[in-house]
Amino acid sequence: MRDRELIESLGLEPHPEGGYFRRIYTSPHPHPHPGGERPTATSIYYLMTAEQPCGRLHRNRSDILHFFLEGDPVEYHTVDREGRLRVRVLGGGDERHLLVPGGWWKASRLPDGARYALVAEVVTPGFDFADHEFAVEADLPAGHRDALRQFLA
Repeated sequence: MRDRELIESLGLEPHPEGGYFRRIYTSPHPHPHPGGERPTATSIYYLMTAEQPCGRLHRNRSDILHFFLEGDPVEYHTVDREGRLRVRVLGGGDERHLLVPGGWWKASRLPDGARYALVAEVVTPGFDFADHEFAVEADLPAGHRDALRQFLA
C-alpha cells in the first residue's frame, strides 16, 4: 500500500488534526509576531489515509499554502471571517494548490473510496501551536453546523 510506504519513507508521525505529518523545513530567519517571535516560514508533509480520512476543523493565525503532491483528490472545507463556507478539491482537475488565510477555519477529508492524499503545507509566519485552535460546537457558523460537525473531535 502506497500510504504505508509514504509513512515509512518520509518518516511521518500521527498528527493531532488526524492523518500523518513531518516538518520538513523551519526558516532560520526570525519574524516578529503578536504571540512572540516565529520563524519566517515552516513546511510539512501531510498525509491523509483511508484509516485517517479527516483533518479536524481548526484555525491558525498564519497563512497556509497547501500543495497537492500525489494520491486521490482531497476536499478542503474552509470558513472565512464572514462565516462563508467553501469546499475546494485538490488533486482533481487543475486544482493543485490552496491558500487558507490566517484566521479562517479549515478542515480536510478524503472523499468516500479515496485511498490516500499527500500534500505539502507552507505556513507563514512559521507554525507554532500557540497560534493554533481546534473548533468546538460553539465555533460552527449557524448556517453550516450540520456540514461541519463531522470535523469536530
